[in-house]
Amino acid sequence: MFTIFQSKPILKDIIPDNYIDIHSHILPGIDDGAKTLGDSLQLIQALQGFGASKLITTPHVIQHFWENSSQNIKEKEAETNLELKKNNLSIPFRAAAEYMMDENFVKLFQSEKLLTLKSNYVLVEMSYINPPIQLYSILFDLQVAGYIPVLAHPERYNFFHKNFEEYNKLINAGCLLQLNLLSVVGYYGESITEIAQKLLKKGMYSFVGSDAHHNNHIASFDKKVKIKDLAPLKEVIAHNEFFR
Repeated sequence: MFTIFQSKPILKDIIPDNYIDIHSHILPGIDDGAKTLGDSLQLIQALQGFGASKLITTPHVIQHFWENSSQNIKEKEAETNLELKKNNLSIPFRAAAEYMMDENFVKLFQSEKLLTLKSNYVLVEMSYINPPIQLYSILFDLQVAGYIPVLAHPERYNFFHKNFEEYNKLINAGCLLQLNLLSVVGYYGESITEIAQKLLKKGMYSFVGSDAHHNNHIASFDKKVKIKDLAPLKEVIAHNEFFR
């Protein structure tokens, strides 16, 4: 029987074979992501299975919670790469960081070099409770210091949902937006999927990331995409080629 309704694909099926993932929590025992090297290998293999050809993992740097330094992150990166080699897993793998925008972050980028996604592109995040009081001052100072901010999962900041103009304001302030892929399958809730769809439709995202922490995230790549128009999603996934 003819139908005008086309079945939505599952998320992993729209990820291209040359996909570069720029947001994950794969280093072992360093934040709320992988706990062991075994977990790290499992997550890496899963992302490879989805088509990832390069991984830039981004452990949290959050004062009083995950007080990681560039040194201990790079040590974990070396440890993980050694384990990949031992297990004959061949994939370009390196670490940057996901920095919480707080008072400590300002002191950090004004006193030492940040771990970046590429060149001067740095992944940043905010609290899910409220934005930093000095948000636009932080973004300005970060750019004065020579960095380009890439804001992780803007669709997940509920405090912006009723004031969509804030997303335009962020972009106008020089901030690039990174979509969490699981937002388009409803993993974080319906309202977040709706905002992600709106941001995609308006072409406001620059990049995407898996934000993979654990097996529940991996399993959700088998869920159907819930957004209506796949074209802008595929386009922004392709933008990650920038990090080749």
